[in-house]
Amino acid sequence: MNSNPAGSGYYAPPQQPAPATAGRSKLATALLMVSTVLVGLMAGLFFAFDVSVMPGLADGDERTYVTAMQAFNAQIDGNGLFGMAFVVALLASAASAVIEFRKGRRGVAIWVGAAALAYLVVLMITFTVNIPLNNELADAGDAAKLTDFSIVEKFKSTWVSTNIIRTLLCTVALTALSRALVLYGRATR
Repeated sequence: MNSNPAGSGYYAPPQQPAPATAGRSKLATALLMVSTVLVGLMAGLFFAFDVSVMPGLADGDERTYVTAMQAFNAQIDGNGLFGMAFVVALLASAASAVIEFRKGRRGVAIWVGAAALAYLVVLMITFTVNIPLNNELADAGDAAKLTDFSIVEKFKSTWVSTNIIRTLLCTVALTALSRALVLYGRATR
């Protein structure tokens, strides 16, 4: 017969102490949720451009294409809420990955870190390709007076292609964050 160390005659399996870091923290939970929501919003925005806005503009004339893209870009540039969400998605993801790593939830940290990395690439593409093209389009001036529409071809090839890549990367990041949420929920029960 197995007995416990005290010799009481019955076997009691040793209790595994819960890790001190296993509990939920409001900050960790909030950062993970904010990251997931904001990356999801960015994925949705890019996806909407891929499947409706850009194909719809491509079906019209070049002057309308330029006018509409200039208006879209002006709205996005002038919208502080968009800019904040665009950047905070990365900051919240990176901070969440660091907190999860420090809390000892390595699985969660890896998935959140992967999401942050994918989203960082989205920002890099945006700042090196899409924004310069947007600026070039803005510098073209009034579409009603425009005679050279070569910028439209750049948008139809380069801008549209990189937007598809941004959509895919945001979808990868969103998937990774979703997996992190599942693991976080399991780890903090």
